[in-house]
Amino acid sequence: MVEKEKAILVGCILPHQSEEKVESSLRELSLLTETAQANPILTLTQKRDRIDSSSYIGKGKVNEIKNVVEELEIDVVIFNDELTPSQLRNLERTIPCKVVDRTQLILDIFALRARSREGQLQVELAQLKYLLPRIVGRGKDLSRLGGGIGTRGPGETKLEVERRHIRRRMTELETALNKIVSHRERFRERRKKNNVWQIALVGYTNAGKSTLLNHLTEAETYVENQLFATLDTTTKQLRLPSGIDVLITDTVALFKTCQPP
Repeated sequence: MVEKEKAILVGCILPHQSEEKVESSLRELSLLTETAQANPILTLTQKRDRIDSSSYIGKGKVNEIKNVVEELEIDVVIFNDELTPSQLRNLERTIPCKVVDRTQLILDIFALRARSREGQLQVELAQLKYLLPRIVGRGKDLSRLGGGIGTRGPGETKLEVERRHIRRRMTELETALNKIVSHRERFRERRKKNNVWQIALVGYTNAGKSTLLNHLTEAETYVENQLFATLDTTTKQLRLPSGIDVLITDTVALFKTCQPP
């Protein structure tokens, strides 16, 4: 059995935020962390008048986290907000473990849960869009490529190679997704012509949509008491007591607080 990563959760309490709302958001972050198969062992907060533009939290708090990471052998520090590229780089220079933000954590869960081809493509595209502005400044890894034919002079940095590769992959993903969307649109038009009633189950993540679908249609959709347990839409046929056949769809989960209040 693979040992779970140990995580520290970090949040800021700003003047316009109540402690209760921030605590609620951090509890959700803890659930997200568990869904991502990590173990949240400690939560740290700091009251601030405003977010620090260079490190999100104050330098003293960053050093405190550094010491806790070293003492408890923490694997990942998760911030309860979306960090800017510069904040992420500055934190990684001091904290001796992985640093991720709430957005990256949710994308990681999406990657873990997506099963359909369309879902996997959408998640990969979202991850690349998130990554592109955050690949700047990796020190020696982004030094000029080695000597030899084709690399003399200004050459091309590893950063430029990474950016070019990411943009090319994003174009490939968008093309593939457009084909899937076009194919789905044709099926939707066919259903409209046949006057097929369509019913959608909507609601917050972990509200029981997939459980209800399984109960109504004897589907075998994955069900678990976790956030974002199901990420792909599932459509099944259902005969109502009146004898009318309808299509019922378990939609992708909504999450009311993807960003902290």
